[in-house]
Amino acid sequence: MTDDTQEHDFAGASADGAPAAPTGSADQDSAVASIETPTREQMLEQERDQFYDLLLRKSAEFDNYRRRVERERRERADRIVTDLLLEMLPVVDDLERALKAEAIGDQAEAYRQGVDLIYRQMLELLKRRGVTPFDAVGQDFDPNLHQAVVSEEAPDRRDGEVFEQFSRGYMIGERLLRPAMVKVARA
Repeated sequence: MTDDTQEHDFAGASADGAPAAPTGSADQDSAVASIETPTREQMLEQERDQFYDLLLRKSAEFDNYRRRVERERRERADRIVTDLLLEMLPVVDDLERALKAEAIGDQAEAYRQGVDLIYRQMLELLKRRGVTPFDAVGQDFDPNLHQAVVSEEAPDRRDGEVFEQFSRGYMIGERLLRPAMVKVARA
């Protein structure tokens, strides 16, 4: 028998298993009961300690989860950038070959066709990534889509009309990737 069982047997039964006769007064019984039974305050403190321990564990688990998700997000972004750069390298290779080629006489047309092919490859790569170019010429100036580089008087144009584009603007999905650099008419 364990010590706990022996104490219980000693307090509540005789050696042969029959219940023992009460030996003490009512004061002694209430003192023993109060020692064995925790008070409400003690139970609340115990419950508080359990909840605090649970809170600490859950906080640590959440911090670990947050760190893991952030690390996975960074790794995924790095993979996306790496994939994009790998897709661009053949285009860079073609541009290097085009720059090394001499364009004299008959070869000038072949050279232009080669550069045009590279340009189409780059547009296709951008398209696969969800990037689409947009033209601004003829549209009203929109500061959300256009970056005005020059404003010039143009009596034959509407006030605020974009009449020259220095570089195209690009959208990625519904979001602006780069504004178009434009010349805007003043009336």
